[in-house]
Amino acid sequence: MKYRYITYLTYIAIIVSALFVMTNQLGLVDELDFGAGAYYYADIPSYDRFAVGSMEYGYMLWLCIALFLGWGWMMFRFWKLVDKC
Repeated sequence: MKYRYITYLTYIAIIVSALFVMTNQLGLVDELDFGAGAYYYADIPSYDRFAVGSMEYGYMLWLCIALFLGWGWMMFRFWKLVDKC
């Protein structure tokens, strides 16, 4: 019974906090006003360093993708093995 009140208080605190942040426009950076295209990666400053041919970090993006896919494949095989036990 008492957990119900804690849950309600948590919901209320989250809603009040979200409204406070939205009304005071907290978290916005004036220098990074992307407008309506904020979700397009090309609008990100210095996006070129993340492009396919970039070598800024000493490796290419394709290597990161290959490692990510390899790790995913290994974990898939591992969990299939664990699931059999």
